[in-house]
Amino acid sequence: MKYYLIVGEASGDLHASCLMKSLRDCDPEARFRFFGGDMMAAVGGTLVQHYRNLAYMGFIPVLLHLPAILKNMKMCKRDIVSWNPDVVILVDYPGFNLKIAKFVKATTRIPVFYYISPKIWAWKEYRIKSIKRDVDQLFSILPFEVPFFERKHGYPIHYVGNPTADEIRRFKESGSRPFTDYGKPVVALLCGSRLQEIKDNLPSMLRASSHLATDYQLVVAGAPGVPHDYYDRFVAGSNVEVVYGKTYELLSHSRAALVTSGTATLETALFRVPQVVCYSTPLPWLVSVLRRLLLKVKYVSLVNLIADEEVVPELVADSFTVENVKSRLDSILFDNQCREKMLEGYEKVARSLGDKAAPDNAAMMMKKMLTPAP
Repeated sequence: MKYYLIVGEASGDLHASCLMKSLRDCDPEARFRFFGGDMMAAVGGTLVQHYRNLAYMGFIPVLLHLPAILKNMKMCKRDIVSWNPDVVILVDYPGFNLKIAKFVKATTRIPVFYYISPKIWAWKEYRIKSIKRDVDQLFSILPFEVPFFERKHGYPIHYVGNPTADEIRRFKESGSRPFTDYGKPVVALLCGSRLQEIKDNLPSMLRASSHLATDYQLVVAGAPGVPHDYYDRFVAGSNVEVVYGKTYELLSHSRAALVTSGTATLETALFRVPQVVCYSTPLPWLVSVLRRLLLKVKYVSLVNLIADEEVVPELVADSFTVENVKSRLDSILFDNQCREKMLEGYEKVARSLGDKAAPDNAAMMMKKMLTPAP
């Protein structure tokens, strides 16, 4: 079968590449064409456009790059019609992907599958209307999404397991991998995968952890596609290290971490590394007000959302200050009771996710749905 996949960021590239491998296992004739990244390209198929040309976040960056975004969307629509795949598989990235779903549903007979559902439970819940109209099958990787979609909105979905949990499980089972011995404990800094995120978060993270530099090694997890000289403007003149392609190795050797909200918070929890969730925003006081008005959930980190309680501290918008980050970081490093309580919460999160191999499970379900009845 012919599979057309669309992702818009690094985490989507990772998850889609794993799904592609699983699809190939259950469909040896699988052919792929995609808007994606290097990890998907390594699996095979045709890379039409790299996600780095799509990954604009925030109102101003999106507005400034609107012509490029619209050009890419037009290219994507035209390419799907030309290639005529058996299915279009959308991976997260709802701003772009839901528009593609609407086009595909309105102009073709190609089924639309959504792997890693849009987080409409957090905000923009009105998108349920377009999901019901334009998405044929939705595959969830978060257990709390099932009651949200099915009970609240009457839209059946499939919880297939969590790919992050599966990837980390496979990483751990593969045995230890070499990592630099710094001769002192490591504090990991995971400041996001987009240039704007890094610019907004890393400087404050560095200031909040600088007092640890003598006794701890500070290590930044470099994001794919972000050049080293971009990090240099923040870490030059310090002993802070930047490592690429070794985030899991870094976390497996870390004593604590400062992490931007997103999949990285869940990865950090599953490696049982105590963390402080940090996220800077422009106009933080205004964002804090809007967050209380617009967000439909109590938490912003996946860890707390899955646990349905505050397992990790969240310093977002106006609460994200150097002083607050420093205080919370010291607590998870030096207060054993604080550390143990957080680690207990991590166990609850791991149990909730279960042990399903998400990409394998999703691939088998997709293949079965697409195979005509005899």
